[in-house]
Amino acid sequence: MAKKDIDWGSLGFGYIETDYRYLSSFKDGKWDEGALITDPNVTLNECACVFQYAQTVFEGLKAYTTEDGRTVTFRPDLNAERINQSAARLKMPVLPEGRFIEAVKKVVKANEDFVPPFGSGASLYVRPYIMGTNAVIGVKPADEYQFRILVTPVGPYFKGGAKPLTIRVSDYDRAAPNGTGHIKAGLNCLIHKKVQVPVLDAMAISVSMLRKDFTVSDYQLYRSRLMGADCVLLICALLDTKTLAQYLAVCDELGLSALVETHDADEIRSAVAAGAKIIGVNNRNLKDFSVDFSNAARLRDLIPPEAVYVAESGV
Repeated sequence: MAKKDIDWGSLGFGYIETDYRYLSSFKDGKWDEGALITDPNVTLNECACVFQYAQTVFEGLKAYTTEDGRTVTFRPDLNAERINQSAARLKMPVLPEGRFIEAVKKVVKANEDFVPPFGSGASLYVRPYIMGTNAVIGVKPADEYQFRILVTPVGPYFKGGAKPLTIRVSDYDRAAPNGTGHIKAGLNCLIHKKVQVPVLDAMAISVSMLRKDFTVSDYQLYRSRLMGADCVLLICALLDTKTLAQYLAVCDELGLSALVETHDADEIRSAVAAGAKIIGVNNRNLKDFSVDFSNAARLRDLIPPEAVYVAESGV
């Protein structure tokens, strides 16, 4: 299929209307079969629950053209799992088994001429979302919902990547205990004023910001970039090699640097296997919080010379 006449190398991260999008509606307790549609506009009542109480969840993934001309996405099964987790948390109906991946395949295939060519540095951004659509004025979940997927060709989120010089740690976190920080709810992407202040301060004095958090979801990486972070902390004790490699790929895509924290030889080997470029060795044992000041020096030779080495805690 011939590609659209687009200057792929000049694409920013913005919306370009494509030919097809996907729509499935939930009414009377069940989802319909869903279909591709051509209308990019959404018409809803002014009192729709998504407007009144922000009852909406979303995902984000990308489709790429491979060197041999195939169109692929990266681990959509995990996005399918998370959108249902997010929906359940906000008292929304989950999608039927297999519906998410089936819908992604349909809408990507229908817009395949918008998938940027291999080597262009661009991709087709896929944005699935669910929202409460019927009129709700009392505080309660909606009774009717729409599951939609739009796609748009995009360039890198941040071109050029980050070049950290100085690290600044933020004291604020928007993820309240027992709240919605672990899901992709629409409201989570609004930045609280107390979070904006240190971000703007950091920008004003031209230093780079480290997002120091227990990262257990790639959503936290996107949120970190949105908050203005340049570098994130990934802890090997929390992540297996496969997941760590996935998170590092997301960091590269977002222009985020990643400090991969290790404590022992096995964790260093995992970090190296995952492709970590900045490897920290923590002198503090996270299991009992004891500190051994010689730990970082003892393990130094296990880190390859092409990686940046960082000694952590007690130094």
